[in-house]
Amino acid sequence: MHIQNIKITILVYFLAFLFGLSFSAIAEEKSLFLSKEEGRAVPRDQSEIRLSFASVVTRSARAVVNVYATRMVRQRRSPFAGDPFFERFFGPDAFGRPRERESSSLGSGVIVDASGIIVTNFHVIADATDIKVALSDRREFDAEIILRDQKSDLAVLEIQQKGEIFPHLDFASQNSLDVGDLVLAIGNPFGVGQTVTQGIVSALARTQAGISDSGFFLQTDAAINPGNSGGALVDMNGDIVGINTAIYSKSGGSIGIGFAIPSDMVKTVVNSALQGSNRVVRPWIGAQLQNVDADSALALGLSRPRGVLVTALFDEGPSDKAGLEIGDLILSVNGDAFDDENGFLYRLATLGIGQEAELKIIRGGREHLYRVSLVPAPETTPRDERLLKGRHPFAGAYIANLSPALAEEIRFSGFPEGVIVLDVERRSYARRFGLRKGDVILELNNEPVLTTDALEKMLQQKALNWRFKINRNGKILESDLIRG
Repeated sequence: MHIQNIKITILVYFLAFLFGLSFSAIAEEKSLFLSKEEGRAVPRDQSEIRLSFASVVTRSARAVVNVYATRMVRQRRSPFAGDPFFERFFGPDAFGRPRERESSSLGSGVIVDASGIIVTNFHVIADATDIKVALSDRREFDAEIILRDQKSDLAVLEIQQKGEIFPHLDFASQNSLDVGDLVLAIGNPFGVGQTVTQGIVSALARTQAGISDSGFFLQTDAAINPGNSGGALVDMNGDIVGINTAIYSKSGGSIGIGFAIPSDMVKTVVNSALQGSNRVVRPWIGAQLQNVDADSALALGLSRPRGVLVTALFDEGPSDKAGLEIGDLILSVNGDAFDDENGFLYRLATLGIGQEAELKIIRGGREHLYRVSLVPAPETTPRDERLLKGRHPFAGAYIANLSPALAEEIRFSGFPEGVIVLDVERRSYARRFGLRKGDVILELNNEPVLTTDALEKMLQQKALNWRFKINRNGKILESDLIRG
């Protein structure tokens, strides 16, 4: 590489000698030639080092708002209140009834449509009963939640002020970003007022941040602190590249590891709200997937772990109809590679319902392309929600028939078949016997449980002993014999 640069330099000077160019002009041209790459150049003099982000901030900051969310929280008068042991002896009212008080939280948001549509984090407005937003010019407005999406930790608000035209920001494409690009984070950290911090994109596809089910984030070293949540991460054009959502910190302050939800995902959620939907419907392909670890990669002949393995297929689901098979290794979606299941599901989610995804797979050592239709998760079995009553181990459990649609709604990660426990009453046989929300009931007294109706009929039969088998987070658990 060094020898190549020397050759280029000699060639430039020789041409300059022929055409009479000055050596200072040559030096400048050489610097540009060697340092520029796809329109990017390092600073060459003091004037370039003094360049400012002020024009970007002026354009972007007007569309970033403060979000004030008020919620009611229950406050107990005694630490013993609510304890079943003490309430059994002293009565439920002995320690006073719970009181409610107002609690306020502060976050940030970004106006993404001139009509007053704002995107923020779900956790900023969760359980809020009243929301106000304050613009950078100190005007305040009431806002209403029009969409909540806990899975992505995003929410969409609408300012209750008809006829007003608000400053707003556009979305940048995630594909326009590279690691090392400059970005600005704009928000209201610690409630001190609108603040701008600068940094670079540290990583493009963090999927192990453990922040939300979306599992796909931009990482930046721009300072993000409490109160920044829901604020904008913008590029040098002043367009949104992400919504700031979390930091990695042991002290609570920024240490240069912040995470933002990428603009492609934010745009998908906002579009759902603009189309009148109160929730985000994600594509379903009817396949159960598994990440590729180092051992699997070695067995598959991969240079490194990447992609996902198909471990199960839903009969007559989109993947089954497209021709995918158990054991297939999926490497890319529409040419975009990914490293794990979170990355794969993110790619599908940003394509949207009604599209087709071209999947590149490896089967038997050969690459194949399959086109899979992206459809909403179907309710293949009516959910038939019901509360179980009587004197049996499941009394007090709310159950439903599991289907792909219900699994999507309750964020269930297993294969969507069987009878699932939606909730368990606080004082109930089901709670006493250890039944939990999310358990899938597989068997009762060695008989398979297929539907809620079948389970209730089984429970109506008098039995001296009960034995049941459940699936809890992928683990099969069996009860001991329980006397009825």
